[in-house]
Amino acid sequence: MSDLTAETPASASRFWRDPANQRWLASAAVLAIGLVAGGYLLGNGLVRARDADRSVTVRGLAERDVTADLATWTIAYSATAGDLATAQASVDRDSASIRAFFRELGFPADDLQPTGANVSQFSDNGVQRFTVRQRMSLRTTDIKRAQAAVRRQFELVRRGVVLEEGSGMAFTFTRLNAIKPAMVAAATKDARASAEQFAKDSGTSVGEIKSATQGYFEVTARDGDSGAGWGVSDTPYKKVRVVTTVDFYLR
Repeated sequence: MSDLTAETPASASRFWRDPANQRWLASAAVLAIGLVAGGYLLGNGLVRARDADRSVTVRGLAERDVTADLATWTIAYSATAGDLATAQASVDRDSASIRAFFRELGFPADDLQPTGANVSQFSDNGVQRFTVRQRMSLRTTDIKRAQAAVRRQFELVRRGVVLEEGSGMAFTFTRLNAIKPAMVAAATKDARASAEQFAKDSGTSVGEIKSATQGYFEVTARDGDSGAGWGVSDTPYKKVRVVTTVDFYLR
């Protein structure tokens, strides 16, 4: 059995002065510090990752009343007779009546253009008949004058023009791109207000936007659907609507 010899101060001094031992101790110290720092950073990173996952998804709404800036009216009419020449002559008279109607209302001649014609032949109890169909379209940015034309459209019937189904005025709002940025901003502001109410109820606060999706812009009649059915014209008063979906960070 070997003897255990206590380490003397001199031997301990030699141990600490040994370069190899000093390098080993320095490496051990660096490793220990690295383990401590790594553990702290890992724990702090997990906390930050958990905080980053805290978010709320809300929808924001923006609406605006606008007035259409384009009016289009496709007028379809027809005439039937026992021979093509008579049917065509009747349609020509209707075309002249329609042009006179819009001229009297103050529309430039170029605002009204023919857009199509059709001829069909059929037998009625063995008698050959011909039907000539004609379409003329009005396109104008004079909305007030277009509304006046709609109010007086029955005058065409009094002049002998037989209007076919679908002969109604349509009003369109074409300046959507001009109001898009402001409406998106308003919808995003509305979404943030909803997120702030949610954060208040949950004891948090709203941070930056995590992600956002712009919804589709929808243009509808301001006072409900009025553009369907025979002889019914659209309205120039529109409502533009957009809904955005926004994901906010919570902190």
